[in-house]
Amino acid sequence: MPKNKIQKGEIFRDLNERIKKSKSLVFAGFNAFGVKDNEDLRDKLRKAGGEYYVAKKTLMNLALKENNLDINVKDFDGKVAVIFSYEDEVAPAKILGNFCKEKDKDKDKAGCIFFLGGILEGKLLSKKEVEALSELPSKIELYARLVGSINAPISGFVGVLAGNLRGLVTVLKAIEVKK
Repeated sequence: MPKNKIQKGEIFRDLNERIKKSKSLVFAGFNAFGVKDNEDLRDKLRKAGGEYYVAKKTLMNLALKENNLDINVKDFDGKVAVIFSYEDEVAPAKILGNFCKEKDKDKDKAGCIFFLGGILEGKLLSKKEVEALSELPSKIELYARLVGSINAPISGFVGVLAGNLRGLVTVLKAIEVKK
């Protein structure tokens, strides 16, 4: 059933507010996307501070132009969904990337949802750039690597000092055995 102007205005205002609140946007195309898969993806995104939203391309374009974002959603073929990220800029792209990999293993579900592009810090991202973002480690993993890198020289130094003490104990033990 077609929407009237009032309903379209509400959808436009809703999209506009979501775009203003979001830190990044990921555009995804979908086909043969079942209800169960749809709900599963929405739950995963919600837990990560993101949101999956589908609206008419015309309304998306109007909302994007209202927020000074230079992208035309009508250039994308087929159905388009937008994924808003409210907390971590990269988390929704990672979730969608992992979701795509899971579904690609299922031959029945292959290609059900895929990247089209995105927007990060007001800059347009290509499909390849969004895919690269989806493969980045999470913030927690990056923090762990940083702490490990900072800790490595200290651990090495402690190991060297412990080695000197072990050497001293070995020499003393040898002297004791000799006497």
